[in-house]
Amino acid sequence: MGKEELEAMMHQALEKDIVLKKKKVVLKETDALLRISGGDGRKLLNLLEIVIDSFQEEEIVIENDMVMQVAQQKVALYDKSGEQHYDIISAFIKSIRGSDPNAAVYWLARMIEGGEDVKFIARRLLILASEDIGNANPNALLLATNCFQAVNVIGYPESRIILSQCVTYLASSAKSNASYMAINTAQAIVKQEGDLPVPLHLRNAPTKLMKDLNYGKEYKYSHDYENNFALQEFLPDKIKGTKLYDPGANARENDLRKNLQKLWGKKYGY
Repeated sequence: MGKEELEAMMHQALEKDIVLKKKKVVLKETDALLRISGGDGRKLLNLLEIVIDSFQEEEIVIENDMVMQVAQQKVALYDKSGEQHYDIISAFIKSIRGSDPNAAVYWLARMIEGGEDVKFIARRLLILASEDIGNANPNALLLATNCFQAVNVIGYPESRIILSQCVTYLASSAKSNASYMAINTAQAIVKQEGDLPVPLHLRNAPTKLMKDLNYGKEYKYSHDYENNFALQEFLPDKIKGTKLYDPGANARENDLRKNLQKLWGKKYGY
């Protein structure tokens, strides 16, 4: 993007952004902003927010010197393309996974103060909610989804509060990677065994020929049976009886395990 386009982008942000438009900002000089951002529009707006948030005056007149000062204090300490970026993200994720809300919110603050994109943080929380918490607490994914949506609507600085709520909740929640391990195991089997045939009774039979070939013939409609369950095989013959989902050792998944034991008996070893 050219200089004029980037400057127009900044002016538009100052006029329309839900947070920035509340502040009186004068773009007196833009060379430092453009140089540090390297012509990247997203980095430019991110840096602009960092600079504005660093001053409390009623009218903020942005000049090159003040931009350089803020950049040296904050941006240089958190290089989003460098090694420290990945180290801090790693510490952040591992703190949540390790159930330490205190460390998690500290690393969150480090990212925020360093100018990390709040949307990036929210996306990582979405992934973590499913990968590291999963069925141990299904509400975690709901909260992370709402957090992601809210951050995309609100933006910084208010979004930091929403992120903090989500981070502390996820860190304090029961943990399970059972769903994550289940899909990993299933994909490994698919890669190893290839495209195993779908059992005849599970196949779709939209034509007479398919019905004549017994497609779907012996399928049992679960809701026609007691407790909405009919004992039948759903996996390909070659891997029948293979347990892919092993519920974690936590209250919610213990309930799931008991239900699976009641339904399947010894078949899957629940």
